[in-house]
Amino acid sequence: MTFAFAPSAATAASAASAASPAASRPLSAGSVHRFARMLEPAEWAAAGIPLLRSPREVVGGLHARHRPTTGTAVVAVLDHEERLAASASFTARAASVDGWELRNALLTHLRRVVPHDLRRRSPVRTAVLLYCRDGDERWTAEDGAWMWGLRDACTLHGLRCGAYITLTRGGWQVLGDGRGGRRPSSAAGPESSLDAPGERAGPPASGPGSAARNMPGRSAAH
Repeated sequence: MTFAFAPSAATAASAASAASPAASRPLSAGSVHRFARMLEPAEWAAAGIPLLRSPREVVGGLHARHRPTTGTAVVAVLDHEERLAASASFTARAASVDGWELRNALLTHLRRVVPHDLRRRSPVRTAVLLYCRDGDERWTAEDGAWMWGLRDACTLHGLRCGAYITLTRGGWQVLGDGRGGRRPSSAAGPESSLDAPGERAGPPASGPGSAARNMPGRSAAH
């Protein structure tokens, strides 16, 4: 299957720069962010992202299911009762501040594990993203790119954009929410060699997000 996307604004900006001498002036920080496609914390807060009822259980369930290590992203789809419908984990090729590329990666994995809801008048399922990275809980440009990518991927797949969660050595943090905890953390190693990153889908389990620990699923090879 082939996916086609329009050229990014960064590409358009490069073309404009070549055509106009005035465009060769240094870009402001705001322009760089706009071309790189990322969301500032204030923009994320203004987007009306729904709060997780049980963030600790959601994070714990996804961590137990995928055992993410540094550089691993886990995208999960939750139903209206915050039960896990499907999830996928993958390792980002490199630290990126281009939300366009991250959006494409998220959309690819969402399409593999769950059908789209584009025919619905309004989204009934929510996608959340857990990203395991270095550093502390403070917002970074890379986080802004993931936020932009998650929001756009949700729009294109007919999902509601949900929480963006970072996992670091200090613990987990729901960015823009203020809620977090020490466990799990990126320092927690895998318990089994069978817990490698992969894609998993299956029927919703009973209970909130922690049901991800008990829900049987299948893993697709990368």
